[in-house]
Amino acid sequence: MPSPASSTATASDKAERYADTRRRIDALLDGPTDWVSAMATVACELHHSFDHYDWTGFYRAVSDDELLVGPYQGPHGCLHIDVDRGVCGAAARTRETQLWPDVSKAPDHIACQSSTRSEIVVPVLTPNDALLAVLDVDSDTLGAFDPTDREHLEALCRDLGAQFGDTELAQFGDTELR
Repeated sequence: MPSPASSTATASDKAERYADTRRRIDALLDGPTDWVSAMATVACELHHSFDHYDWTGFYRAVSDDELLVGPYQGPHGCLHIDVDRGVCGAAARTRETQLWPDVSKAPDHIACQSSTRSEIVVPVLTPNDALLAVLDVDSDTLGAFDPTDREHLEALCRDLGAQFGDTELAQFGDTELR
């Protein structure tokens, strides 16, 4: 079901699209599942619900200073990101959402895809404030993300952090094995 680009959708239309997408995600994650399967499901559902989502996925926290690419939809992503660099690193470091209508204005932006024009990155935190991952959504459209995107993606990530808060970083492998 296609969606209008963020710049032309009303906040109400977009909120309704998020509510529909969230209902599907919640139904799919109802019952036993693991964190990797959940990330794959969320990335897929979000990516195919919004036309302005050109790269949608997770970067997993594998240590205090490194994120590794997790399940995603779209062209290839960066394999690893140091938390002291870029928009994803800033979200991991500050544990706050990063919303950039124009990534060319973001200090130290990492261009995994040269076509990316705007980005939103939301940390996924456990109830104890441990970082599980960041949800990264890129768009090839300037100004694609707004407070409606932020509100709904933050709510989703809060719930994922609560649901998968007992996930251990060790489950994802030792970064020395790369």
